[in-house]
Amino acid sequence: MPMSTQPSYFRYTVTAALPYANGPIHIGHLAGVYIPADIYVRYLRSRGKRVLFISGSDEHGVPVTIRAQQEGTTPQQVVDKYHALNQQAFADFDISFDIFTRTSSALHHRAATEFFKTLYDQGHLEVKETDQYYDPVHKQFLADRYIRGTCPNCAYQEAYGDQCESCGTTLSPEELLQPRSALSGASLQLKKTRHWYLPLERHEAWLKQWILEEHKEWKVNVYGQCKSWLDQGLRPRAVTRDLAWGVPVPLSDINMQDKVLYVWFDAPIGYISATQAWAAAHGQDWKPFWQAPDTQLVHFVGKDNIVFHCIIFPAMLQAHGGFILPTNIPANEFLNLEGHKISTSRNWAVWLHEYLIDFPNQQDVLRYVLCTNAPENKDSDFSWQDFQAKNNNELVAVLGNFVNRTLVLVHKYFGGIVPERNTMTTTEQSLATYLQQLPLQIGQTIEQFKFKEGLQLCMDLARAGNKYLADTEPWHLIKTNKEHVGTILHMALQLTANLVILLAPFLPFTSRRLRKMLGITSLEATQWAQAGSLVLIRPGIALQAPTLLFEKITDELIEIQKQKLHNMGKL
Repeated sequence: MPMSTQPSYFRYTVTAALPYANGPIHIGHLAGVYIPADIYVRYLRSRGKRVLFISGSDEHGVPVTIRAQQEGTTPQQVVDKYHALNQQAFADFDISFDIFTRTSSALHHRAATEFFKTLYDQGHLEVKETDQYYDPVHKQFLADRYIRGTCPNCAYQEAYGDQCESCGTTLSPEELLQPRSALSGASLQLKKTRHWYLPLERHEAWLKQWILEEHKEWKVNVYGQCKSWLDQGLRPRAVTRDLAWGVPVPLSDINMQDKVLYVWFDAPIGYISATQAWAAAHGQDWKPFWQAPDTQLVHFVGKDNIVFHCIIFPAMLQAHGGFILPTNIPANEFLNLEGHKISTSRNWAVWLHEYLIDFPNQQDVLRYVLCTNAPENKDSDFSWQDFQAKNNNELVAVLGNFVNRTLVLVHKYFGGIVPERNTMTTTEQSLATYLQQLPLQIGQTIEQFKFKEGLQLCMDLARAGNKYLADTEPWHLIKTNKEHVGTILHMALQLTANLVILLAPFLPFTSRRLRKMLGITSLEATQWAQAGSLVLIRPGIALQAPTLLFEKITDELIEIQKQKLHNMGKL
């Protein structure tokens, strides 16, 4: 049976956007980037593919320095704190990175420095003198995030120099009305400063061909944003910044002192340095994962990173030479929270490390809700009411109910021993045909980055199992035909064993619990190629006593979460 329509690659390099180490990870990060990436990677591994899944903390840039000022500490202390916190949060949710590194490491500084010097030596950068905002009180040039003013789009008075958090509009400092320093509150001066730039206009022709002609299969939101940028014409982009925290510009020019590589330039190089760190730790060569033509490179990012990963980073890679370009960048839109944009600065968020305190051992509940409500094509909204409903009405009432009914009946009628499958009626044969088609269908949705649809197909299998039990009524049939009840429950167990495989990319904790309940010890029996089979679990095997996969979430617990959010958030 064919398993995939995807072109064959020898290896896969899969990256997940480097989260800023200036605060904890929240559900918006998880829904937009890390759950989709983890689903994709787990599926590829299940198919026996060689995959390297990399990410790490983005530890440079203004958000870190702002957080350091707010906490009365140093940038290094800030990134140490949040790198550890976020690394643990990802581990607790079993986001299956092969390596989660950091851009403040010496290895990354070397990699970013060497990348910059290669572009510089090959003449791919140019120096420009421009007017930039200067704080006369602190006597320093200000990065965009240190500039506040009134948004020209919605009149929000606390917009940043690069974005308005109220309406989401991307801005430049020059567009703000009444710009002022976020450090001192003083009115700003324009002063001249010199920086190195990547002349993106030199890359416009090949980028148009590569994206607009050769990658029309990219998601509509990704393709559309790229087309908008390319249609407007590309302009030079600064790769250095007036800032003390970051990778120092590796030039002896006196005008380059107290300057660092712009964070957007050094952060994506973090994928490469992470690969180098992984390779060094495992005695491997890092280069095939970034330079071999039989490697597929996929970037998982949020929509605010589309341009950087589709246009700017590919231009950097192409200018450097020797690197492959990404095959796809399946960026998601944004997840809102209770009707409002998630905001770290306003504490309007659900933090991962706090979620597990309130909902211990319920990682898969959140993974399920965020996947089924993923902002794959447009912004979506997370609400605690919907979280409760999806848990109670779907995970408990559909998936949990099917598994529990099946195992309880096997224990009740066959002493917990897997019964033989005897003569199959047209009902069983139809169910078997349906099951055999599912792995290919679900695999195709994952390969097309339609994870929401793939998870629903898994849930449809559980629904089919519930309907099968309801239609055949083994609790009545046991009085007259125990032999066929054995067949019914054998079939239900095979459906459950298939759920072990099919759910594993989406709900890994649930898949492992199911596998343990069914006594499946062979790793080979959990690989994707085995899905669709009716012989995953053998007759005569003793099953564990059934336990509930999911439990209902009460109104009281949801009300506590709502109050907590409104008490802490600043809208």
